[in-house]
Amino acid sequence: MGTNDLAKELHAEAVPGRAPLLGGLSLCLLAARATGKAILDGVYNDVQDLEGFEAECRQGRQFGFDGKTLIHPAQIEPCNRVFAPSEAEIAQARKINAAFDEARAEGRGVVAVEGRMIENLHVDSARRILAVAKALNA
Repeated sequence: MGTNDLAKELHAEAVPGRAPLLGGLSLCLLAARATGKAILDGVYNDVQDLEGFEAECRQGRQFGFDGKTLIHPAQIEPCNRVFAPSEAEIAQARKINAAFDEARAEGRGVVAVEGRMIENLHVDSARRILAVAKALNA
């Protein structure tokens, strides 16, 4: 996301935060998911404000971004920490993947994991989590 381009007319004093960008960010997220593309949140310009950077990373992850574009080496660790799947997410992704593979092998088209119906979109999400975890561990 080119958030600097989207916000070039905004001034932090007049409009703090990213509220004016949320509509555009949401539309781009929807387009990325609809087309199977990864999408990275835009840069955070204040390289000395790691607390603000991390807060924006958390917001971006909550929105559904796959990661964030970085402009300074100090941003790498907090970004990886925020966007990396947790051990619980990895364990759940493994359960979903295994249950779905087992159901397919048995000729079943549906499966439940811990009482939740699992569909292809859940399997895709689980596989994305496992791929991200693998990449970060490499």
